[in-house]
Amino acid sequence: MTVEMDGTLMRSDLKLPGVEKIYRGKVRDVYHLADGRTILVASDRISAFDVVLPRGIPHKGQVLTQLSWHMLQATAHVAPNWAVASPDPNVVIGHTAKTVPVEMVVRGYLAGHAWRQYKAGHRMLCGAGMPEGLKENDKFPQPLITPSTKAEEGHDEDITPAEILKQGLCTQEEWDTMCRYALALFAEGTRLAAQQGLILVDTKYEFGRTGPGRNGMPGGRILLIDEIHTPDSSRYFYADGYQERQDTNAPQKQLSKEFVREWLIAHDFMGKEGQRVPEMDDAFVRSVTERYTELYERITGQRLVPAPTGDMNARVQRALEEYLG
Repeated sequence: MTVEMDGTLMRSDLKLPGVEKIYRGKVRDVYHLADGRTILVASDRISAFDVVLPRGIPHKGQVLTQLSWHMLQATAHVAPNWAVASPDPNVVIGHTAKTVPVEMVVRGYLAGHAWRQYKAGHRMLCGAGMPEGLKENDKFPQPLITPSTKAEEGHDEDITPAEILKQGLCTQEEWDTMCRYALALFAEGTRLAAQQGLILVDTKYEFGRTGPGRNGMPGGRILLIDEIHTPDSSRYFYADGYQERQDTNAPQKQLSKEFVREWLIAHDFMGKEGQRVPEMDDAFVRSVTERYTELYERITGQRLVPAPTGDMNARVQRALEEYLG
């Protein structure tokens, strides 16, 4: 069943030949084809604290898709990725890879979850040491990798590299490769953000293993999968005034999904059992769309041209039929 409300795509329902498996995540619907390709459809669903919120955000899926496609192309020389084409503003098609169940979180600054742990007195996060004497939003001496488990449902959990290897979630060689790629991607993402007057604060990367070689792709490789450097997976600060705000202990001006979490916390919701999601009024939903659009335009330097929102499922269906031939 396709559900659209307020000009949003809440769930895709595509009828495509050769679909072997469909997976619906918190935000994206994933179609695996028998020929070794995967179709990723970004819905307008929004999640926070690992809970999908009841209202969609107009154009959010388009922003995530077009920004991620832009970044996947811009970083392909740094790490091999899964993406091949984007035939619709909400769709990316690429090579199928079996997900390594570890999220590679890279942190350049003491913000978000890292700050909450630091403030609670912890100086180790996922096996990575955080130096003494820092305050919220200070820059780390060098970026930290703080992995988490990739949960099918519910909350992702912090994990150390030793535990990852002990549980057999990946091999030592795969871990080393993912670390190398993650740090290189973060460095390139930092450089691209700086060109647009932004600071890439932290982000997460997901990787997958390819199977036997198909469609011109050699098998047995680690590939970057999913989206990268989007407001769902990353946090950005404005570079202009950053140091002045740090020196005066003022909050940093940021572009990320953190403001959604802060709004929910202010309304007594953190995804805990028994808590009710607060009502998202039209003004708040509009503000989220505006934030996502602003980040897209800031990070790419391009204007977002809103895609038609009439019957979005039919639009995506037509685009894929034409692309797949």
